[in-house]
Amino acid sequence: MREIKVPAEVTTPGNANATDFVLRQAAIPTNPALFSRRNADNVWVDISAREFHQDVCAIAKGLIAAGIRPGDRIGIMSRTRYEWTLVDFAVWFAGAVSVPIYETSSPSQVAWNLGDSGAIAAFAETAAHENIIRQAAHNEGLSAVVDVWQLDGPGLDALRAGGREVSDETLEAARSANGLDDLATIIYTSGTTGRPKGCMITHGNFVELSDNALAVLGQDVVPPGSQTIMFLPLAHVFARFISVLAVAAGAKVGHTPDIKNLLGDLQSFRPTFILAVPRVFEKVYNSASMRAESEGKGKIFAAAARTAIAHSKARQGGRVPLLLSARHFVFDKLVYAKLRAAMGGQVRHAVSGGGPLGVRLGHFFQGIGLQILEGYGLTETTAPVTVNRPARIKIGTVGAPLPGNAVRIADDGEILTQGVCVMKGYFGRDDLTADAFTDGWFHTGDVGELDADGFLRITDRKKEIIVTAGGKNVAPAMLEDPIRADALVSQCMVIGDQRPFIAALVTLDEEALPQWAAHHGLPSTITVAEAAVNQTVIASVQKAIDRANATVSQAEAIKAFRIVATDFTEASGHLTPSMKVKRAEVLKDFTDVVEDIYAAPKPAV
Repeated sequence: MREIKVPAEVTTPGNANATDFVLRQAAIPTNPALFSRRNADNVWVDISAREFHQDVCAIAKGLIAAGIRPGDRIGIMSRTRYEWTLVDFAVWFAGAVSVPIYETSSPSQVAWNLGDSGAIAAFAETAAHENIIRQAAHNEGLSAVVDVWQLDGPGLDALRAGGREVSDETLEAARSANGLDDLATIIYTSGTTGRPKGCMITHGNFVELSDNALAVLGQDVVPPGSQTIMFLPLAHVFARFISVLAVAAGAKVGHTPDIKNLLGDLQSFRPTFILAVPRVFEKVYNSASMRAESEGKGKIFAAAARTAIAHSKARQGGRVPLLLSARHFVFDKLVYAKLRAAMGGQVRHAVSGGGPLGVRLGHFFQGIGLQILEGYGLTETTAPVTVNRPARIKIGTVGAPLPGNAVRIADDGEILTQGVCVMKGYFGRDDLTADAFTDGWFHTGDVGELDADGFLRITDRKKEIIVTAGGKNVAPAMLEDPIRADALVSQCMVIGDQRPFIAALVTLDEEALPQWAAHHGLPSTITVAEAAVNQTVIASVQKAIDRANATVSQAEAIKAFRIVATDFTEASGHLTPSMKVKRAEVLKDFTDVVEDIYAAPKPAV
């Protein structure tokens, strides 16, 4: 199959916008809880739809009193927290446009987002964030940025007080000023190369995509009464869309800004569904496996994992043998129930995006009773183009298009898309917008294939395809993803463009290293630098590479690798905020290591 179009299941009036979701929930007689946040005693306290609506209106009136008009751009720089969504909707109620900024951004990055978007004000979480914004505005001469309201300080209370004289009629005029075609937010791509581009996401993108996603996911994944805990950055399109979707569905959302507290928050909040990137699921699996080994139950866990994977594959095939079903029942009592309890005990579905999950992990979690619905999308597509659904799932794919979306595979294998998910264009860059579209189809830059049932499988990034000196095309992700799933590995980057063979740079998981070392006869105090040259560690990484090599041809296989002592992180400048490797930066900073690989005698083939 080369193309599939799925008709929309919901038709939305042209004058609708994202604020209508709040009005919809506030009008429900039962007044459902839309959010929950911890109080001073660290207890989760619900916030009803009407409470949220009232506070959004109060802050929006404050924005109007401060001079904000429909179409004005306002930055939001904060960690993931309740107030992020509160001010986001307040900006929309005032008719304005929000511009997310990663809270880890440098002053120059902040200046680019605010300056390029033409923002005239911003929200900052802390005094430190406010200082960065003001420093950025001063250094780059952004005189338009006048007001900065601090979430941790008196900023929101000042807005509430300042807007008391603004009438309900004035607020309603601002709230209803925007329709489906109007701009809701400008989200800047995190950018693995070059300056980030501002993706213009409209109210229609949020509204039509949410309504159509709920048409196929609402009953099973996000029915009324469901709840999730948000820990991914709301500056990223994936978390942002789910945040809007939850309001549309009437699902309750809690927030945790620090992933180190995630396990405790899962157990206290007890979500029914979660969203995460593949690395989170990899760490859950690897942590459980190593904990079992440390307790002398490694063989039991390994057998339980094999059974979970086999049971999931059998279910997908349509028939589960009786003996396998019995083993699965036993392991559910011994192992799987404990894993579910560690995640709060109520989680039944998870949405995974931001990168490929891998077939093994997909079947493992499905087998333990946590169905992972892997999807595919970009900032330019408001997150999901396609997604697996509980009743229509193929593990190893990213699902079929959501209603209102379409996918086409170009002659060179590139994935093209169109539909309710696709952005309006790049802000202020008509040239880039024209380059990104052909006859209404958006070029994703990814390579993939559609099966006979319309399920999409991603094979790689078009721009990241490696062409060896011998002319062989190699898709790095096919090798990197299974290597990265190893408990000892943090990051992996495959290299070899215009080189005689394929190689890889590997970094170690510093958190997992002490426990792994203790299980393998090494001192738990071993440093990453020491581990990088340790023969036991090197042999273990070689096994992970061998497993990945078994899935590709000999010409595509990794012939050599080096473990580097410095991990690829956002702080080091080697990862984007959405955890994608900046290949050019890695190659620049590790030039000596790369040259050492290729200066050595060519490995035996």
